Amino acid sequence: MALTTGLIILFHGIGASGAQMMPLASSWKTSLPAARFATPDAPFRKVAGPGHLWFQVDGNQLRPDRLADIRDAFDRTIDQIIKRERFEEALDRVAFVGVSQGAIVALDAVASGRWKIGALIGYSGLLPPIPLSSDSSGTPVLLVHGQSDRIIPPIASTLAASQLQTAGFKVDLKIEPGVGHTISMTGARLGLDFLRTHVA
Repeated sequence: MALTTGLIILFHGIGASGAQMMPLASSWKTSLPAARFATPDAPFRKVAGPGHLWFQVDGNQLRPDRLADIRDAFDRTIDQIIKRERFEEALDRVAFVGVSQGAIVALDAVASGRWKIGALIGYSGLLPPIPLSSDSSGTPVLLVHGQSDRIIPPIASTLAASQLQTAGFKVDLKIEPGVGHTISMTGARLGLDFLRTHVA
């Protein structure tokens, strides 16, 4: 069966769950009725309290051995979704959409060259200090960040955009005045337009 639709995978923030990305997915679904959406839970559990994590925040997460574990867990999660939705031969129709910690792992997945996909949207994230690969530079990137974000400052997305562009990526950067560490209605519309253009 020919694939005529995109697959949009949304990655939640720290201590949250995939269910918390469903309102955004549902709002986009009304405008992208042919697209498929996946909102997985991150593979790790918080040490204290409820919720899921893409990586533990303990100051050691970027050690080589820890980074390898983080990437392996992320890639297994994505592999399962890609196979379930039968997009193994259509990665150019796949989009990653991450917020906060979800944006960090999504950016790492593409910037490291591990995932060559159709589009990447990062909200309120940052690019880990990793060697960048041009292998995935065909993936267009949209970075959206609130100017009033006090958790991850907007300079993080500005730096990420510069680094990605240097590695050959096409990057759109939007800094939103008066917005904090969240996805605003304007940010959601920007993301929808980006998905329409590139995968859906």
